Amino acid sequence: MKKVLKLLSMFFVVILFVSYCNAEVVTFEQCKKSAEQGNANGQYCLGGMYYYGKGVEKDYKKAVEWFTKSAEQGDAGAQNNLGFMYKNGLGVEKDYKKAVEWFTKSAEQGNANAQFNMASMYFLGTGVEMDDDKAFEWVKKSAEQGDAGAQFSLGTQYLQGLGVEKDYKKAVEWFAKSAEQGNANGQYGLGGMYYYGKGVARDSDKAYLLFKLSAEQGNADAKEALKRY
Repeated sequence: MKKVLKLLSMFFVVILFVSYCNAEVVTFEQCKKSAEQGNANGQYCLGGMYYYGKGVEKDYKKAVEWFTKSAEQGDAGAQNNLGFMYKNGLGVEKDYKKAVEWFTKSAEQGNANAQFNMASMYFLGTGVEMDDDKAFEWVKKSAEQGDAGAQFSLGTQYLQGLGVEKDYKKAVEWFAKSAEQGNANGQYGLGGMYYYGKGVARDSDKAYLLFKLSAEQGNADAKEALKRY
């Protein structure tokens, strides 16, 4: 299961960027009009349009400008996205502390993506001191809201005893929740539990099926695991 911990470290590097609006329904001009009238959701939407280049040339600086206006009005999605921009230095100078500041504002409003992002920052020690306990706290909040990636990560923390007492049954529970949503990492994690008989009766057949589902989605570790059969 060492590969699962390695996978967790890689997964936590991926900072989630929330979808901004339905571009098929909302046009650039509609977003712009709403944003210029001071509407926080319109500003959030317009930031997304500039980020993705939908109906306008892609412009990260403009995206930051409009996400900032929306975030300052308290929009949790915009706060999370602004944290993303600071974390990755897109349209603004990279600033991990600013990223943490905005992720925190969003996470405290209950935004599941931002909660997962806060877990990432604490797990990797980015912009904050590395803290497995706080990483666990935030990833659990996100997982309980149904985020499949967070559920996989939470399962891994229970598996490895990171920020919480090691509990294989809890690891199985959260890997299963993630896998049931079709998450390839969750399928791989749960497959590993069945393969090694950790927290669940050993079942090589179930492990194979889970590894296969994960591998079909491109999970490299699951593909390696299938070579054992």
